[in-house]
Amino acid sequence: MLSKKKFLFISFILLFIFAFKQADDYFEVSKNIEIFGGVYKEIHTGYVDEIKPGDLMKKGIDAMLMSLDPYTNFYTESQAEDAMIMRSGEYGGIGCSSVKRGDYQFINIVYRGLAADKAGLRVGDKIIEINGKSFIGKSLDESSDVLRGAPNTKVTLTIEREGQKKLVDILREDIKLKNVSYFGLINAETGYIKLDHFMMGAAKEVKDALLNLKQKGITNVVLDLRDNGGGLLHEAVGIVNVFVGVNQLVVTTKGRSDEAYREYRTLDQVTDATIPLVVLVNTHSASASEIVCGAIQDFDRGVIIGRNTYGKGLVQNTKGLPYGTQMKLTIAKYYIPSNRCIQLLDYSHRNADGSAGIVPDSMRKAFKTQNGRTVFDGGGVKPDVVVPENKLTNMTKSLEKNFFIFDFATHYRSEHENIKEIKNFKLTDMDFAEFKNYVNTHNFNYNTISEIALTTLKEKAIEEDYIGTLKNEIEALENSLKAIKMKDLEKNKDEILELLRSEIARRYYYEEAVIESTFTADSDVLKALEVFNDKAQYQLILTVK
Repeated sequence: MLSKKKFLFISFILLFIFAFKQADDYFEVSKNIEIFGGVYKEIHTGYVDEIKPGDLMKKGIDAMLMSLDPYTNFYTESQAEDAMIMRSGEYGGIGCSSVKRGDYQFINIVYRGLAADKAGLRVGDKIIEINGKSFIGKSLDESSDVLRGAPNTKVTLTIEREGQKKLVDILREDIKLKNVSYFGLINAETGYIKLDHFMMGAAKEVKDALLNLKQKGITNVVLDLRDNGGGLLHEAVGIVNVFVGVNQLVVTTKGRSDEAYREYRTLDQVTDATIPLVVLVNTHSASASEIVCGAIQDFDRGVIIGRNTYGKGLVQNTKGLPYGTQMKLTIAKYYIPSNRCIQLLDYSHRNADGSAGIVPDSMRKAFKTQNGRTVFDGGGVKPDVVVPENKLTNMTKSLEKNFFIFDFATHYRSEHENIKEIKNFKLTDMDFAEFKNYVNTHNFNYNTISEIALTTLKEKAIEEDYIGTLKNEIEALENSLKAIKMKDLEKNKDEILELLRSEIARRYYYEEAVIESTFTADSDVLKALEVFNDKAQYQLILTVK
């Protein structure tokens, strides 16, 4: 055993080394800040062209942070305000969003009952001017800055609809975005909750949606986290608490500092600990979404269906900086109940080209769920039931990308004042014939892989002076491909009609109808119903294999 003198001596030496290292680190920080400041000053005062100091500093900071991870970010004063809106979901505005097409912006979402809806804006309206100022060629950020403002102030849009220009006066109001964009019934037994965000109040919205659905007699529930990129960690814990009892450890965060270590437990009585649950995920389900689905999996509380999640196991904290700026800093990794971290990319050990390396399968460790099922770290959350992604054909992708689906839905709305309620709304063969005519008269063109190969062949034939010999054969192939392409519309009829049905539904019944319209063709939802209908299969999935 160490004597008291030896113990004090060793303690003194360790304290001295620690203090020396702190002083050395402080000197390195101070030295490099001074060097950076010197470079910045010399550029500002002596560079041959005039520069904007703020822009230069922003680029320098962004480049420095880029060497860390994609989630450590610097925000200017205006960006800090936008970030606050994203956390709270509250702002003064009109309640719609737009999409950029060339030099123009088109309204693509109008939220039910909000200012834009009350003023009569429609999906498909083309924005020409805002407050008398042309917005042709302007960015989405520029229009967003103008459309937001204090509640009860007016903004005037000049829009084009059906070839006619129209002035629309809109009174801004307090906008509170919903975390749960939709909840309802898939069938009499199965409820569905679509969670889009993890902003403040997300857990309460999920709880309220579940209670509402239970009053309607559901015996199963689907929680849809697909395309949900995450948000507030404590809301994720609260959502797990809706399905899991009090005082359960959901997340542990661990970082370089002692302050980064925190345990997050469920705080309230469970809302429903037994109702059969399916959670839908895909490759765009990240961060807080992965906490929820990972915890549900680790507790064996429900079945995860879909595709592997994104793999973001990092925690950020927002730090205030001078002059209203902010920094979002990655401070820790998080660990879900089985004690696994699902972080996929390793930003501390980059590849030779500077990209972050993926954690190899050989380095992934095995962990156990509450029931003893084997799960792995380092690669997102792997669903219990993997459903292949429904991929659109190249033609349908091209129709969607070039806004033919969007524009025809707008045209359809101008020709039909009303449609049946969404569950009874079907497009007819006559509607499809009209769409084909619309496509053919609006210069739709897309290149098939075969056409691209034929173009390459033609170029090589010209280059090698074979074009004279092969001209007739190449022209015959070109004509054959054109004829085949005309049949592609018919070949992809069902897929195209499904997209048209959803896009047209948005013109009449808002975003809720878009979700409802997909239930009958959504492979993930159909798989969830299959699992619910076979109780033995549901239980088997959650037991040790």
